Amino acid sequence: MKADGFHRSSFRIHHFGGAMYIFKAAVIGAGAMGAEIAQVISFSGLPVILKDVDQGMLDKGMARIQKIYQGRVDKGKMSAGEMDGKLSLVTPTLTYDDFGDVDIVIEAVPETMQIKRKVWEEASKAVPESAVFSSNTSALSISEMGKYSGRPGKMIGMHFFNPAHVMKLVEIIPGLDTTQEVVDDVVQFTESLRKIPVVVQECPGFLVNRLLMPYLNESALCLQEGVAPANEIDEKMREWGWPMGPFFLMDMLGLDVCAHVGSYLEQEYGQRMRGAELFVELAKAGRLGEKSGAGFYGYGTETDEPTKKMIAELQASGKVKKGEPGFDPDRLIMPLINEASLCVEERIASINDIDMAMVAGTGMTYGGERVGPLAVADFMGLDVVVAKLEELQKKHGERFRPSRTLRTKVRAGHLGRKAGKGFHEYSG
Repeated sequence: MKADGFHRSSFRIHHFGGAMYIFKAAVIGAGAMGAEIAQVISFSGLPVILKDVDQGMLDKGMARIQKIYQGRVDKGKMSAGEMDGKLSLVTPTLTYDDFGDVDIVIEAVPETMQIKRKVWEEASKAVPESAVFSSNTSALSISEMGKYSGRPGKMIGMHFFNPAHVMKLVEIIPGLDTTQEVVDDVVQFTESLRKIPVVVQECPGFLVNRLLMPYLNESALCLQEGVAPANEIDEKMREWGWPMGPFFLMDMLGLDVCAHVGSYLEQEYGQRMRGAELFVELAKAGRLGEKSGAGFYGYGTETDEPTKKMIAELQASGKVKKGEPGFDPDRLIMPLINEASLCVEERIASINDIDMAMVAGTGMTYGGERVGPLAVADFMGLDVVVAKLEELQKKHGERFRPSRTLRTKVRAGHLGRKAGKGFHEYSG
């Protein structure tokens, strides 16, 4: 709800007749994501504090924000004067001194609960009782953070996607104690940032990362088994309909981040999120992706030869079985569809929201159409999907076991588009 006389993004979290107004935001953590989130907020016209514990990181964060705005100026989308006005809305700081009138805090610090706990314990002493606390975590428990903050009813997840100034999707994740009022307010605030909010029930990995992880893990398992080289797998997945292949994506995200999230999800979900041994070897070698100059691929003067050597050593050691040459995209797509069906089963999000989130968060397409995994399953036929999963289960193990929801729909004749109904309903 917008109050007369205020810019669309100018809300304040004091409720008068149902309206929420935010006059000032803060982002804690000036890394790539934190800086980009601060830029998004300032672009909406809202003043924002950008806090970090390290002056060097703060300087890099501000430089990143300026670079994003300069890009708009260079493309003729903004004047230099407008850029200066937007930059003036961002206040860099090393302290909490200016947090006394902040209405919403977005935490974007490294993905470990120990660091996040320290942030929330400190921030809770510096901001007003009315302030909403939100975390940009990609997988960790919002409810646990709520406990550490001392105000669990005000804690919520706001998971932006990389790069935050480009990607439209924001996952909104209530914790066990988050009030409905806070959920509604944060959805409204997200819309004011010109983003697409999707409310997701709390679970490890939330929605998009939970669906992506078996897809990414399986690609790395194929690589370390020698099924196909990284560039061939990437090319085939682009041909299938992804905007980029899994290895290019992981190098862009950072292999340390992928390994950390993957390890956490394997602990929570077990074998179906099994991580590849290659992740550990790459991390040990400091090959963390594009940011370190090398990951699955080499960048600049680096090559991918060390990665190939690691794969050969893993196979020779017996830690990794050698697979049959010949890559089939089904090995990556089927576990993604299966995980999406489990999210339906667990009521993590609605069928439409699951598909929309994957399209908005990953750019997923199929047959030239922008569709998510459940719509893809309907196109293929749910009986075909179950048969493919059962075949993969025989070859590669229990992580491919078809979900109860998929099996139930097949037994009921809800086979997808050809039957008029599957996950979605079809007419004509």
